[in-house]
Amino acid sequence: MKKLNVGLVGAGFMGKAHSIGYSDMPKYFWPAPAVPVLKTICDIVPEIAADAKERFGFEKCCTDWRDIVNDPEIDVVSICTPNNVHAEIAIAALNAGKHVLCEKPIASTLEDAKAMAEAAKKAAQKGIIAMNAYQYRRVPAIDLAKKFIDEGSIGKILNVRCTYLQSWSADPASPLSWRFQKDIAGAGTLGDIASHVIDIAQYLAGDIEAVTGMMQTYITERPVQEGGTDLLGTVKLGADAKRKAVDVDDEDSFLVKFKNGA
Repeated sequence: MKKLNVGLVGAGFMGKAHSIGYSDMPKYFWPAPAVPVLKTICDIVPEIAADAKERFGFEKCCTDWRDIVNDPEIDVVSICTPNNVHAEIAIAALNAGKHVLCEKPIASTLEDAKAMAEAAKKAAQKGIIAMNAYQYRRVPAIDLAKKFIDEGSIGKILNVRCTYLQSWSADPASPLSWRFQKDIAGAGTLGDIASHVIDIAQYLAGDIEAVTGMMQTYITERPVQEGGTDLLGTVKLGADAKRKAVDVDDEDSFLVKFKNGA
């Protein structure tokens, strides 16, 4: 059976999720179109890279993503890094003839997103596949809804309502993840979880042609985390911890009009 060697960049929370996904895929989809081989995992912190190699079952580890992109044995590159470095890694991987699965949001700036899309378009002409990791697309209920909509069995879509709430970031003691820093994340809630809402809404109802919205930041500073691992809401830091400003959004609300009139 065909095998695809995987190189994964970023050994944190989503790196673990991707590793599990690759390992489990043949168990759920058999006969599999190809069997993923966990070849190389990369993290800029050597200890995290070495630990992830053992924990997730990779053959090798490294601290420079270029080692993965330049490795002729690698077929697929998974990008699980902070948003601001998605573009550089993805474009290099596509140019090197690797398939790319990149975490959402696609990038932290519009310019980077456009450059990635253009690189993916060129690579597609050579049979290279590039995807954003919107895993909710594959939720069975979403698949069923898409089927009903496409076959016309539910009639014309008049209204779409979507809500995605997460509570871990509501605690001011949650550490200052890179997700709360605009120069890294690009946007807070908008890029992190609202992107899922927007993706599913457009997947089911089509493109959006007009939007009005508002953004709000409730927690204006957070304690600084130590170490190379993004702690998200798994720990709470004390009142004596050093704190830094939050410059992204905590809540987004918007009304949109779809091209189909919904």
